[in-house]
Amino acid sequence: MPRISMKVNGDTAEGDVEGRTLLVEFLRDSLRLTGTHVGCDTSQCGACTVHVNGIQVKACTMFAAEADGAEVLTIEGLADGDTLSPMQQAFQDHHGLQCGFCTPGMIMAAEALLKINPKPSEAEVRDHLDGNLCRCTGYHNIVKAVLAASGQDVSALTSAA
Repeated sequence: MPRISMKVNGDTAEGDVEGRTLLVEFLRDSLRLTGTHVGCDTSQCGACTVHVNGIQVKACTMFAAEADGAEVLTIEGLADGDTLSPMQQAFQDHHGLQCGFCTPGMIMAAEALLKINPKPSEAEVRDHLDGNLCRCTGYHNIVKAVLAASGQDVSALTSAA
C-alpha cells in the first residue's frame, strides 16, 4: 500500500492507502474528520465537498493518492477554535440548514464561490450551488446565508423562489 502525505486543515496527515481509497474515505475513516459526508456515492449530491489546493472538489470523485502532497481544507478547518467562520455563522444566523447533512458540503461550495466571486447575485449563488443537493430546505435560507456571508443586505430577499 502506498503511503501518502498531505496538509489537512493546516496539519500534516499521513497514511497508508489502497489505490482505490477515495479521499472522502481517507478523511472520514483514517483521519476521523467526519464532517465531510457521503450522501450518494455517485458525485450527485455534493455532501462530500472539500477544497483541494484551493479548488472545490467532491471528495467521492478523487482517490486519496491523488491528493498526495496537496493542501486539503474540510469543514472542520473553517472555524477558528470555537469561533465559526463568517460563512458558518451566516448559515446559523439565517437558518440555512435543517437536518444538517448537506450543510458541510453547501458551506464548502459557498466558500469556493466567494473566493472567485466575492459579491455574487442571488442567481449566481443558486447556479453555483446547483451541484449540492438539500432534501430538507427550499434553498432560500441557504442562498440568504451565502449572500449575508458576502456582506450583502439580505433584508429585501423575501421570495422563496
